[in-house]
Amino acid sequence: MIASMDSLPTTTPPQERAWNWTAAGRLLKAQAVILGSFVLFIWFLEIVDVLLFRGALDVFGVRPRTRDGLLGILFMPFLHNGLGHVLANTLPFLILGWLVMLRRISTFLAVSCVVIFVSGFGVWLLGPAGSVHLGASGLIFGYFGFLLVGGLFERSLFSIVLTILVGLFYGGLLWGVLPQGAGVSWQAHLFGFMSGVMAAYFLADRRSNFSDLWHPDKLKR
Repeated sequence: MIASMDSLPTTTPPQERAWNWTAAGRLLKAQAVILGSFVLFIWFLEIVDVLLFRGALDVFGVRPRTRDGLLGILFMPFLHNGLGHVLANTLPFLILGWLVMLRRISTFLAVSCVVIFVSGFGVWLLGPAGSVHLGASGLIFGYFGFLLVGGLFERSLFSIVLTILVGLFYGGLLWGVLPQGAGVSWQAHLFGFMSGVMAAYFLADRRSNFSDLWHPDKLKR
């Protein structure tokens, strides 16, 4: 009796399996380089600011409703108010940023751009006069908002699981969007979160499911 071709067991050739592992390793390396470069840069910049400029670089943050303060929209995520501020932002940026990057590197970059410009402009428009807003917390809250509602818009198993995990471990961040004491830019938190939600809505159709995260073609995007 001769078995039909459809009934024969199929296996992935060893070469293809090896390529998949190679592609996954390259993807992880690219993710580590992007996230690590950002973290190293903000630490380097703050160390230089503290030791050489005595905090003078803080003037380049977002200063609401001033002409020069508009440039702070670009600089705000990279400047911090001391090394303790950088330390507080480092771990959540790495974790939430990597979870966003699990979709695609291009998605991470798109979300980052949306959050930087929308949250920065929101702070510039509605922040208190005479204040200066610094730090990557707007980006962190943007990633948080993107991940928290991603499952509602995409409705894939992967995005739903991410939504649940982020809600369980980082749900307390929601309190950060409420008005707080002096020295905390809750406006950056609020507009960062809102811009992350907005990015999740507009990028939902472009995101991939977990099943093809490690496809070699993803490395070209």
